Amino acid sequence: MEITQVIGANLKRLRTERNLSLGQLAELSDVSKVMLSQIEKGETNPTINTIWKIANGLKIPYTTLLEQPKQGAAIVKKSGLNVQSDENGRYRVYCYYENTPFRNFELFQIELDAGYSYTSTGHSEKLQEYILVLEGELTLAVNGQTHRLQPDDSISFAASGSHTYTAGGTETLKAVVINFYPA
Repeated sequence: MEITQVIGANLKRLRTERNLSLGQLAELSDVSKVMLSQIEKGETNPTINTIWKIANGLKIPYTTLLEQPKQGAAIVKKSGLNVQSDENGRYRVYCYYENTPFRNFELFQIELDAGYSYTSTGHSEKLQEYILVLEGELTLAVNGQTHRLQPDDSISFAASGSHTYTAGGTETLKAVVINFYPA
């Protein structure tokens, strides 16, 4: 199933479970009714920040909107994952594990082309983000501070505010990101 259909079906299910109209969800998420309708119908592939706005409005983990039914134990291969990207394709996100009722974290691999930046909107209030740099250089601006990380460096921070990833150097930044939702 295409990611746009997965997101659309999950959004419609979650909205109707909460007895919300498109207008009410638009107010909660700061995403227009037209855009929400297009997402529900699978007519558009929402940006990462749009998904975050919807998730925050519904007070759910980001990956709840991306969940696909899984059966039994399975190996997760990057080649089988749906990639999400920013508007210009310079920032790519691969979700390996989504948050579930039995797992209070999400695990992603991110890629950011050298010389580019991506600003992530703030996430839910209690969310902690953990980053492990695999390749390239990361400059992270968060909570009024700038941090520079090299391969094998890691950082954790409260991710309720916006934060900016910048890929320094000459190679693509690759990093593992874990979003942890404390119980």
